[in-house]
Amino acid sequence: MLAERDFRKLFSTRLVSQTGDGVLTAGVGTYVFFNASTFPSPTAGAAAFAVLYLPYSLIGPFAGVFIDRWSRRQILVWSALIRAVFVVATAAVMAAGNRGVLLYIAVLAVLGVNRFFLSSLSAALPHVVAEDKLVMANSVSPTVGGIMSSIGGILAFGLNTVTGDTERGAAVTVLVAGGCYVAASLVATTMQRDLLGPDAAIWQPARLGEELARVAAGLLAGARYVLRQRQTRAALGAIGGFGLLFGPVFLMAVILYRNYFYPSHATTAASHVAVLAAASAVGYACAALVTPPATKRVSKQAWIALMLVLSAVVTGLLGETFNQIAYLAIGFLLYLARQAMAISATTIIQEDVEDIYRGRVFSFYDMTGNVSYVAGAALFAAFMPANGKSPAIVAIAAVGFALVAAAYWLSAGGSRPSASAQRSSS
Repeated sequence: MLAERDFRKLFSTRLVSQTGDGVLTAGVGTYVFFNASTFPSPTAGAAAFAVLYLPYSLIGPFAGVFIDRWSRRQILVWSALIRAVFVVATAAVMAAGNRGVLLYIAVLAVLGVNRFFLSSLSAALPHVVAEDKLVMANSVSPTVGGIMSSIGGILAFGLNTVTGDTERGAAVTVLVAGGCYVAASLVATTMQRDLLGPDAAIWQPARLGEELARVAAGLLAGARYVLRQRQTRAALGAIGGFGLLFGPVFLMAVILYRNYFYPSHATTAASHVAVLAAASAVGYACAALVTPPATKRVSKQAWIALMLVLSAVVTGLLGETFNQIAYLAIGFLLYLARQAMAISATTIIQEDVEDIYRGRVFSFYDMTGNVSYVAGAALFAAFMPANGKSPAIVAIAAVGFALVAAAYWLSAGGSRPSASAQRSSS
């Protein structure tokens, strides 16, 4: 993939930006979860998840409509710069020791703008990669981006430890993320303005009411289009089902490390969560290695179903041990399954969806994954113990993954390829 010049530029923009995403997320996470003077409850953790992930849901559909009309290269340039400005505001709030509404608003602003950036990256990829390389591109690009995000998060944990888990230290950490966003904007300027599409006519300025009406009409058209695409519908359902179960498992793991494994040592808990993050990042990376050859032997639909079955087995067998080594294995395998599913689902959508709808559909894709992730965490937080240890939640998640696998296999029509894939092969 690196032999493609335009792909390298888009890829580099993603890597620099997602490194900043990892620094920001871990910086805010340690500020909320691993402060030496606080013991976060599952409910507080679910609230933090909502702040970190709901912007993807609230902004996503509207982002898609504009991504299908505005220059995607310009979106990459300006959204990165705007995020850097909001990061400075977030750092100021954190330095003041604020953990209330003001902090949430600042973080929401950063992540809301980030939605435009990430959706534009997905919608732009087919413009710099040949169709027969999309599976490989979807393996390499978001997966390595996720690895860089994890590396950024690990660096943030290190910065947080060096600064002694202080409010000012956390502020310095998130400012590093702002620097990454400025760098990403500069890298994006190396691409031609019209390189990344959209292929349709550029959005024409209009009165506010008319523009809002266009947004609503565009969303409705995108939703109707998704409902007509069987493979896209099924892929979105699988991603949503996985998120609904993965959210509470991840929240439980964070609470376990802070309140169960190391209740009196916040810094030690944070350092061990960094190890868990590293194991998860390795699993995430391995998905890019195993998915392309696997989808040459079985259909992408079968691969998604197999990853859901793997999630069920891993959660059921290892989750009930409440052992740190076992949870490192869970992190590795669940992140492998999550990214392997994402690679396959993304490729299915890119194959089945016309370019004029692609931005909206990818916005729906992100919305589905993140709403279900936050909803699952919020739902299970209501009866999760304060120390996070819950055999019942582990059992429910394991059974749930198996049920989602069966539902997806039936809704996608088994291993039959999509109509677009059949046309491509013929």
